[in-house]
Amino acid sequence: MKTTDFDYQLPQELIAQTPLERRDASRLMTLDKVTGQIGHHHFYDLPQFLRPGDCLVMNDSRVLPARLIGHRPTGGACEVLLLTDRGAGRWECLVRPGRKLRPGAQVIFGDGQLTARIEEELDDGKRLVRFDYEGIFLEVLEQLGRMPLPPYIKAELQDNERYQTVYSKVVGSAAAPTAGLHFTPELLEQIRNMGVRECWVTLHVGLGTFRPVKAEDIQDHEMHSEFCQISQETADVINETRRSGGRVICVGTTSCRTIESFAAQDGTMSARSGWTNIFIYPGYRFKVMDALITNFHLPQSTLIMLVSALAGREHVLSAYEEAVRERYRFFSFGDAMLIS
Repeated sequence: MKTTDFDYQLPQELIAQTPLERRDASRLMTLDKVTGQIGHHHFYDLPQFLRPGDCLVMNDSRVLPARLIGHRPTGGACEVLLLTDRGAGRWECLVRPGRKLRPGAQVIFGDGQLTARIEEELDDGKRLVRFDYEGIFLEVLEQLGRMPLPPYIKAELQDNERYQTVYSKVVGSAAAPTAGLHFTPELLEQIRNMGVRECWVTLHVGLGTFRPVKAEDIQDHEMHSEFCQISQETADVINETRRSGGRVICVGTTSCRTIESFAAQDGTMSARSGWTNIFIYPGYRFKVMDALITNFHLPQSTLIMLVSALAGREHVLSAYEEAVRERYRFFSFGDAMLIS
């Protein structure tokens, strides 16, 4: 299949720049993966589409406030984006301006409570950076760092917590698992009271999730790797749900990729951790996931290919065309879709 087979026309004004005041007030499109039938609802209507005995699989990764704005000792402004923790205060980073931040260059953040030194140039324009600070690094980041919002969001985020799910816990993502942004504690409580179980996986979202597919044939695309893990408790919930005839409903493509990466061929799960570069596109046979809650994805992206593997390319593109006509909000801060 060609990458262009997953294209659609999206007016720029439909790309959501800010989150809604109320998380679960976003719209919810329902899509029947067999018939292609579409429904229009709101996210707070989600419980009516769930059944006792189902389970929701959610990614509890928390976004690192990894964008640091600083200056060089000479006063020139610069930016450092944390990518990968190499230990001992050293990180792989993207830096701007790259021509000024060569090995040996120093950067000062805030009032000097965090400083950095460029140690080495790496592949793809990255730098190995050593940070010096007092106290706990994550606490320093919470004070000085900004959210690394996707490149299509131009507005400044007023509240960092709006780019975190209400159940985020394990720090390590470079981007939010955005399907979960629609949930509120009250909605989760309502769902639990229905007899729907919840379980947690962790997949730390990398910046590769925004990387466009450049290969003409999708099978030639090289997928990025991301670290993920699943506990035995989660594996047990999923296995019990499947044995009892309930549906395994993933909240987001990251939860989907985690369980599909670690499932045995017969769909059974056990505790696992490691790196995955699974690439799901039409023709893939899902081993575990029955339904998916997800946002609307970029044209020609690996994520629209994943949802097309579940519901069929024609059904998905038809649903996206309907979403454009109905003026849905797209991408990270946009509206949601339930494919079942």
